Amino acid sequence: MKEETGCMIKVTIYKAKKPLLDRCPDPADTQQERSVYYGFDVEGHANFLAEGQDIVCAAVSMLVINTINSIERLTDDETSVVQDEDAARIRFRFANFAGHDAHLLVHSMILGLEDIENDCISHDSKFHSYIDIIFKEV
Repeated sequence: MKEETGCMIKVTIYKAKKPLLDRCPDPADTQQERSVYYGFDVEGHANFLAEGQDIVCAAVSMLVINTINSIERLTDDETSVVQDEDAARIRFRFANFAGHDAHLLVHSMILGLEDIENDCISHDSKFHSYIDIIFKEV
């Protein structure tokens, strides 16, 4: 079982504000920018159950790998992926920033990860979450 030392899977989402170039400048418009994703890092193990039986790790891995594969196969975005299985780490970056379709895919992954995070908290209230999602502005 997991110790009370906090979460074991750390997900860091890198994003920035980008001006909306397809809009006419309007001083009254506060939506002149939108967040864009530049990439994400995932590292660690949940230690929810023994290796091979850990459904939290399996769910996070499935969401992350499916997102990476979908972006590579369904979009024209240039990306880089560095995976270190021994360190349980994946580093994913866009060459520039996520295009529209890739943005939706990353956002969908985040929604799934947040559901896992919230579900773990509600069902195991004596421990911290098994996943920590961090958003960093770059």
